[in-house]
This record gives sequence, structure tokens and C-alpha cells, in this order.
Amino acid sequence: MSTVGFLGLGAMGSAMAGRLIDAGRDVILWNRSASAVAPLLARGGRAAGSAAEALSADVAICMLADDRAVDAVLDDATLAATRGRTLVMTASISPDLSAALAQRVADAGGTYVAAPVLGRPTAAADGKLNIMTAGPAAAVDAVVPLLDILGVRVWRLSERAAVAHAVKAAVNYNIIHAMQAIGESVAMTERWGVDPELFTTLLSQTLFGGVVYTGYGSIIATGAYDPPGFHIALGRKDLELAAAVAAAVDVHPATLPVLMRVFDTALADPELADLDWSAIAEVTRRDLPLAPEHS
Repeated sequence: MSTVGFLGLGAMGSAMAGRLIDAGRDVILWNRSASAVAPLLARGGRAAGSAAEALSADVAICMLADDRAVDAVLDDATLAATRGRTLVMTASISPDLSAALAQRVADAGGTYVAAPVLGRPTAAADGKLNIMTAGPAAAVDAVVPLLDILGVRVWRLSERAAVAHAVKAAVNYNIIHAMQAIGESVAMTERWGVDPELFTTLLSQTLFGGVVYTGYGSIIATGAYDPPGFHIALGRKDLELAAAVAAAVDVHPATLPVLMRVFDTALADPELADLDWSAIAEVTRRDLPLAPEHS
């Protein structure tokens, strides 16, 4: 694979593309807002004139924001550029769209690999993502050397593309629960006069080790929600994905409606709406009334 196309240069996409450039890959960059491309050109990337041009690279990686953005960019005319090429979908999209893209890329004569990632932009820049893959075994084999630049482990989940995106939604659902639990327990203990940083350190260094409690515990304790590594609106989108994943297999998560109301409350508050998704903890800490439940 001599060239790598990269579509979608938000915080995560820019960090991933920069990592590939720094590793010596020939990266062709495309973003709906051209201003995001410029910093990566200075590092050695090349600008694509269109999404189709980026897709015509030997392997193209897509990190667009959500289903709507992916659908808008990757129409059938644009996907025609994947003929004889491989499209790797690292964005968090719905399993239904992932399955549809796999078929549409195949119809265009290309190969599709689902590869959503776990980690914040800092992890992407350091090549420390975890990458969940699904797709034909040979296709996954072919892109593993590229994914190894970006991550510490490639998890092979299935030959069905949709499975990787279902798993990503389920993992994010767990992260959201952890952030909400941290926020609730911090609210309890700080009102008893306990330093939030001491309490979250107690959590992460005893029974709740790992990057979620260590990382988000510190962010919540100190209120370091800006700049956001992942916006609240994207977290709300991930809850919708989790709801769809659960509904597809007749699972009814008991906590899902309340978590949606927490996110809706945060998004309705101008002091919280543009912050990191872990700022949902402030809904409980500030004792904000929850948004009404959608019928």
C-alpha cells in the first residue's frame, strides 16, 4: 500500500493522519473544511482535491463524525473511486450503515474493513489506540500493518462489518456509565467535605484501575472539560447508536433513558454544551433538573 487517503480531519482524524505522516506514509488528505488540512501539509501530507481522490488511494481511512456526515460524503458516485481499493471505516457509525457501506463498496469493486477505534486524540497521536476490526480476513490482514502504526492492538471480531461498530457502541455505553458513576459519587463525597481529586485517586488506585477511571476521574475532579477531547453532542449520538444496537437484538437497557436525559440536560445548558463529554458529571454535581423523557 503505497498511498493512504484520509477523510475527516477533526481532532481524532487529524491526530491519526499526523501519526501516519510522521511514520513516513504518503497520506492524501481531505476534509469538508479545508482549513483542517493545512497543518498536516506542513508535516508532509498532500491535499486531495475531492473525497473521491482521497478514496482512490491504495487504502483510504474515513474518520467522519457520524452517519449523516458519512452518508453525505460517501455517495455511490464517490464510492466508485474504491474500485480495486480498500476503505477502512474508523468512525463511530451505526451497524446498519456499516453493513450498507460494505455492500456498496463491494458493488463498486472495492473492499471494506470496519475498524472503529478506542482512545482520545492524544492516544491517537501516540499510536496507542485500540482498533476493533471486522471484515474479510484477508482484507483485515492487508491493512493490519497500517493499523499497527495507529494502535497498540488490533482486535479481530468478525467477518461481518456491522459487528465492529456494534461493539464500539457497546464499549462507549460502558464509558458513559463510568463517567456518570464518577460524577454521582464525586457529588456525594465532595458534599461530605472530601477533596474530589483525592476521591477519584482512591477509586482509580484501588478497585477501579484503568484508563477510564484514571483519565476521566481526573478530568471530572478538576473540571478540566475544555478543550474537549470528545464533545457532549457526539456522546449523545453514541447513546443513540447503543440504543439501536440493543434494539436490534431485543435488549432493553434499564439505564439508557436516564443517561439520555442527562446528556440532553447538559446539551441544553450553555455552560456545558460545548465541553468534553465527561462534563455530564456536572449535571449531578450542580443538581440540574433532568430534561424530560422523550416519549
